[in-house]
Amino acid sequence: MIVRLCKIAVLAAVALWIALVAFGNLTDYGSNWPFVQHVLAMDTIFPGAHIRYRAIASPLLQHAAYALIIAVEALAAVLCWLGAWRLWRARHGTAAAFQRAKRMAVLGLATGVLLWLGGFVAIGGEWFGMWMSSQWNGIESAFRFAVVLLAMLVWLGQRDDETE
Repeated sequence: MIVRLCKIAVLAAVALWIALVAFGNLTDYGSNWPFVQHVLAMDTIFPGAHIRYRAIASPLLQHAAYALIIAVEALAAVLCWLGAWRLWRARHGTAAAFQRAKRMAVLGLATGVLLWLGGFVAIGGEWFGMWMSSQWNGIESAFRFAVVLLAMLVWLGQRDDETE
């Protein structure tokens, strides 16, 4: 039972973390807006880089990308919160019932991994060359997000024994 409660508590902490990221981006849109704008514009990558044709300079498309990022953050947070709630409700159930209750949490964690690993590390880092920018390089923090979410996903995915 203690392992189940720990999984629920840590999942709730992850949900809170992601929710605060989304909330911060919604209520203080301008704080991370320059980051998105510069990464997409590719205006701080190496001067001789031959990938600049990939840049998105349109403010409309940049705002759309930022809105998509915030929407996916919010979705991941909601799914993790719902997952934590479902796990809480199933905490006294059978191992099979608790395992089934993990589905929403798995979706939430996977959504977060897709955003920070797929969106920031792969697309931002490689496609838009974010790794070349000394000022607008978010790969390290995106990697930290992805690793925490993946670790939680692996731990949550482990089967639980029946409760005592």
